Amino acid sequence: MIKDFLNKNSDRYLARWIVLIFDSALVAISYFLAAFLRFNFDFVELRDSWNSTYLVLVVLVYFMGFLSFKSYAGIIRHTGLRDAYNILKSSTFALVVLLALSILGMQNGVFSSGIWNASKSILVIHFLLNLFFLIGSRLGIKVVYQSALNGKTHKKTKVLIYGAGSSGLITKNTLLQENKRDYEVQGFVDDNPYKVGKAIEGVLVFSSKKIFEGNFVEKYKTDQIIISIQNDLSSKRKKEITEAALEKNLEVKIVPPIENWIHGELSTKQIKNVRIEDLLERDPIVLDNVNISREIKEKSILVTGAAGSIGSEISRQLLHYSPAKVILLDQAESDLYDLQNEIKSENPDLFDLVECVMADVADEARMVRVFDAYKPELVFHAAAYKHVPLMEDNPYEAIKTNVLGTKMIADLSVRFGVGKFVMVSTDKAVNPTNVMGATKRTAEIYTQSLQAKEGVSTQFVITRFGNVLGSNGSVIPLFRKQLETGGPITITDKNITRYFMTIPEACNLVLEAGSMGNGGEVFVFDMGESVKIYDLAKKMILLSGLKLGKDIEIVEIGLRPGEKLYEELLAVEENTKKTHHPKILIAEVQAYNYEVISKKVTDLGVCVIQCDNNKMVAELKKMVPEYISNNSVFGSLDMKKIVND
Repeated sequence: MIKDFLNKNSDRYLARWIVLIFDSALVAISYFLAAFLRFNFDFVELRDSWNSTYLVLVVLVYFMGFLSFKSYAGIIRHTGLRDAYNILKSSTFALVVLLALSILGMQNGVFSSGIWNASKSILVIHFLLNLFFLIGSRLGIKVVYQSALNGKTHKKTKVLIYGAGSSGLITKNTLLQENKRDYEVQGFVDDNPYKVGKAIEGVLVFSSKKIFEGNFVEKYKTDQIIISIQNDLSSKRKKEITEAALEKNLEVKIVPPIENWIHGELSTKQIKNVRIEDLLERDPIVLDNVNISREIKEKSILVTGAAGSIGSEISRQLLHYSPAKVILLDQAESDLYDLQNEIKSENPDLFDLVECVMADVADEARMVRVFDAYKPELVFHAAAYKHVPLMEDNPYEAIKTNVLGTKMIADLSVRFGVGKFVMVSTDKAVNPTNVMGATKRTAEIYTQSLQAKEGVSTQFVITRFGNVLGSNGSVIPLFRKQLETGGPITITDKNITRYFMTIPEACNLVLEAGSMGNGGEVFVFDMGESVKIYDLAKKMILLSGLKLGKDIEIVEIGLRPGEKLYEELLAVEENTKKTHHPKILIAEVQAYNYEVISKKVTDLGVCVIQCDNNKMVAELKKMVPEYISNNSVFGSLDMKKIVND
């Protein structure tokens, strides 16, 4: 009943004047006790020396101290160090004033009255007792309130807080003030050996080794660990902590950056589960912003595929380098509209730099008008169809957009004197096993050959990288939806691996590579270590608080048409050269003759007009000899090629 009452009235607080009167009453009581102590509990001697008028003066001076330093303004059930400090300041102020009056009372003159002349020992004893009662009463009320609110009706969530700094302390206090759910903070965990073994506000600090390598979690039945480190936590260390916690079957949560706290205060609702993206992130990339700015500043820039995952992030980043104009071109109406509104609401001061154009990159008449109207000086070509199974079923669309669309934009870049053309490619273009990868490799080959054409001043740069986290249609959003619906999680093969990179990281590198390219380069990004998709699925299950085999299953459904077990960033015959950026390499690729390649692309275009899938894919295989279909209906074309050879 008490708990229900407190829950219903948890947002109501005592009026400040009631706290002020309560504190003043404690001042009077503690003064009487101080005098009683001073006279060794001799009531007769106390009675003979008692001065009621001076008691009024003491209460009045302390009352003034409370008003001056607002020690009564804190919420009692949330009492902390700041409240105790305010009480100390107000009480010290009162003590100094009373001691001064007592000293003056010993002199001749207006202060010679007994009203001002009080025992200094009583004043000091009273000061100490007063601090004890004022702070102790608040802490006592806080403990009683929390005990009554928590009760024993619910199982407490046993929590460890990783980080024994100021953020960890705030997290602990936030948890203990939570009204809707019970928390028991079992301790802090910290990597600083000087903190280990000490206690912070009565809570012990443990080493990570004791928690993750010992039996602490099992012995004390810990439920959850909250990572609460603001500045010094690298992505690598965050991953290590999370994976060690998951091994112990702990639920892992993380405190957001301070700048994201609501009105500068943390609440339990803001403490979120660690996401799988957090485990795949790497430490931030250091960019040569001066070089990028020099490339982009005051230039008209065209971004194709601007509403897609990569194109939209490139567009966002470009706006912060002071371009003259950014033309956002895409055929996806809703996505382009959303991007337009996002820029307008989040960066209204940059919105005048943006021009949104709905168009298909393979539409020649439309593209000519766009180039003629905006005269772009720099092109970021991110428009492409990228879904492997869909493109395997629809080679017409893949070739029309990925090959002929790229040819269209590249040719117009030459025609209208664009300074630099940066193409966003994919690791699936390396030794392709599917239509999508083969079309991207064909697009790469065409732009490379165009660079070698006599009289071409446009610099053609290709950037090649793997999967990006959270992009449309990627595996992580798919797994997340399957988790929300209760599963099962479907994977194609337990041995399948992929490279991952965050969208901002990939786009940072595209801008960097674009700024350093002189034309003809194929830039390859350091993608780190490849990730096993099966392990990724298991971690997502654990991070969601579920148990594999009990709450949800992982089902293997077999490789999809055109899909590889392992992705590659380089073909066998390709080597790399280093650049000034440690995460960007240049692939040494073979040179192509423009006349030969142009004829092959023209032949491919004729097949597209005929709408014959087999003819289109057969022409692709001529264009990209290393293209061998995997688990696809087009595998028969490889057999014919072998027989004919």
